Amino acid sequence: MSSVKQNQQQPSFNSIFSLRCSLLTLAILTLFSFTYLSLQYSTPSPQVPDGAPNLLGGTGRIEQEDDVVDNDGDEFGDVYHSPRVFKLNFAEMEKNFKVYIYPDGDPKTFYQTPRKLTGKYASEGYFFQNIKEGRFRTLDPDQAHLFFIPISCHKMRGKGTSYENMTIIVQNYVESLISKYPYWNRTLGADHFFVTCHDVGVRATEGLPLLVKNSIRAVCSPSYDVGFIPHKDVALPQVLQPFALPAGGNDVENRTTLGFWAGHRNSKIRVILARVWENDTELDISNNRISRATGHLVYQKRFYRSKFCICPGGSQVNSARIADSIHYGCIPVILSNYYDLPFNDILDWRKFAVVLKESDVYQLKQILKKISQDEFVTLHNNLVKIQKHFQWNSPPVRYDAFHMVMYDLWLRHHTIQY
Repeated sequence: MSSVKQNQQQPSFNSIFSLRCSLLTLAILTLFSFTYLSLQYSTPSPQVPDGAPNLLGGTGRIEQEDDVVDNDGDEFGDVYHSPRVFKLNFAEMEKNFKVYIYPDGDPKTFYQTPRKLTGKYASEGYFFQNIKEGRFRTLDPDQAHLFFIPISCHKMRGKGTSYENMTIIVQNYVESLISKYPYWNRTLGADHFFVTCHDVGVRATEGLPLLVKNSIRAVCSPSYDVGFIPHKDVALPQVLQPFALPAGGNDVENRTTLGFWAGHRNSKIRVILARVWENDTELDISNNRISRATGHLVYQKRFYRSKFCICPGGSQVNSARIADSIHYGCIPVILSNYYDLPFNDILDWRKFAVVLKESDVYQLKQILKKISQDEFVTLHNNLVKIQKHFQWNSPPVRYDAFHMVMYDLWLRHHTIQY
């Protein structure tokens, strides 16, 4: 009886053993296959010096598309995450994108375009003027992809209105739009957006959860500590216009200063930057803005002579110094935590800038010196290619800051269903 049971169990044991051997063999063959394919098709990673930022992105691998040239001769290289996709989507946006601007509200309070498009908050004024006069505006709300809530707090701020009263004014205005029109309720405001560059606009609206959490915010201070949501909101470039001097570029031989910064110590990172590097002989660091008494446009001319321009966050993560650096051809060194950089879903910032954490300030000089001359020239040449994206114009010009903001809005409207 015992032998019968053993004979009945033996085939089962052999089957299991045979199955295990087959699976083991299959696993070994699969491992060899993947190893062969990875060696066959992998691209060797360039060597990055220890302590130096990886200028090619997180993995160090170069993944390039062929350069794309549009009908106007504009070239799209690897400064874009996907130049071909950008070119095609941008053309579709130009052809189809429509925005409806709510006509309600006191234009002296809400829809207020500054009389002069100047200063470090000019981005807001330029956007208001360009959207009002541009090709993307539609007077038919049924044709609109997005709805623009024309809130501008410039006038209210100028009159000394408190933040609490600003919030009440904005809340009453938005609630009147919701009650008068059917469009907000279709998506709970997900296809609505507003634009504000000054942090006063952020503070005036942060008490309105339905506006902050639901609608798209295009803001100059895209920090996570003010509730910025990267996949929903848009980082508006803060540009100090008009620029005092022409754009820099193709002038690497004139850039003999390693790094430059001058400004007010109105943040912790700026205090540390000045304390650590103020007396350095290779870094030109001043703990105060350069006085006009020292000479005509001395501050701006320092940008022309510097290879890298340090851009630490101020009272907010953003700084108009980034756009200044880009305009004058000086590689911006971003020194700010939690900063969702403008157009970073379109542009690969590590191809034309150095992006660091605030804690890297103590190794700043060593990091910059380990960037080779060839790497610097590549960064500089790429910087010249993207200068047009950080320039506001009136009327707007193709691929300028206005069109890039509109493109970011166009990308976000595709996620909205109603």
